[in-house]
Amino acid sequence: MGYSTFSVSLPKEWVKESGLKQGDLVMFLPERDGSLKLIPSSMVERKTQTEEYIINSDVCNEPGMLARLIVGNYTLGRDAFQVVSSTKIRREHVDEVHKITRRLMGLGIVQEAPERINLQCSVDPTKFKIDMLIRRLSVIASTMNVEAMKAFADSNRELAEEAIHREDEADMIYWLTMRLILSAQRDRIIADKIGLEEPSQVLYYALVAKNLELIADHTEDIARRTIEFHNSVKEKTSKNMMNRIINVGEMTHNVFLKAIDCVFRGDIQVANNVLEITKVLRSEHERLMKELPELSIQRIVLLDLAKIADIGAGIAVIAISKALEKPSEVSPTKGAKSYYFQLKKGRILMKQAIKD
Repeated sequence: MGYSTFSVSLPKEWVKESGLKQGDLVMFLPERDGSLKLIPSSMVERKTQTEEYIINSDVCNEPGMLARLIVGNYTLGRDAFQVVSSTKIRREHVDEVHKITRRLMGLGIVQEAPERINLQCSVDPTKFKIDMLIRRLSVIASTMNVEAMKAFADSNRELAEEAIHREDEADMIYWLTMRLILSAQRDRIIADKIGLEEPSQVLYYALVAKNLELIADHTEDIARRTIEFHNSVKEKTSKNMMNRIINVGEMTHNVFLKAIDCVFRGDIQVANNVLEITKVLRSEHERLMKELPELSIQRIVLLDLAKIADIGAGIAVIAISKALEKPSEVSPTKGAKSYYFQLKKGRILMKQAIKD
């Protein structure tokens, strides 16, 4: 139409479903992949309005169910939601709400009545960078791991309890990270603000965050087993066996630290080295498991270390996939350039044939 624009027709069914009428405004948003996104103005208006979601506490009859529903609403990026009851919220549910809100960054109780609790999240997702949250989560998991293994080596109950207490902080950072990632998936502006340049990074960082949270969980279990080991007078083990377990713990810790570093540095060779070290660790795990008595605390600790090593290997695989998104010495993009050159050349030849 004129010299500066082209016209396109819109699918009739979509127009009806969107509630569009003649004269309504629409927005066009250019995407990174070259596509153009069409957004009805009514959808933009709905996004600017704060929706309030309801959690019916009357149906939360299982332990922990209400807390998990609150966490779910939080990670979905919802800013306001209510816990309600048709009569009165049970005392245990009130306690559950108070306890879980202390573990979710930025979430607070703004109003409380016998039949209703209003929750509001004040977190501004654009104030965080996703890589800094991942690094923070990795530092917490690393500190927990060091404390738990030192507590295990020295039979130090206090140090084990410190590691256990850090798990709440790990959960807090993990849930905040997932809130940001899910928000970024829906809103490109948030994605740009928190440093998610490509859609694929949403998946990479979500997987890394989950793996780090699992490492914190297994490390917490090691700390709890350490307290059991400290309290046990029956379980004794040789100094040599303890040293071997501690050595496995140090190697395991090194594996996941290197894997996390590879996620940010994109070093494929180091990530591959991490996977090779994991093979050596598996062999040592198997040898030690054969020598340790069944149902011993040391055996359970070793199983947790084996799981942490496997998770570290999983992070290394993610690091390799993430690194392959960009050209490097290991994986240049010559093939892709050649393809686009051939595609362009083909179009030129096609135009020439039409002209002829």
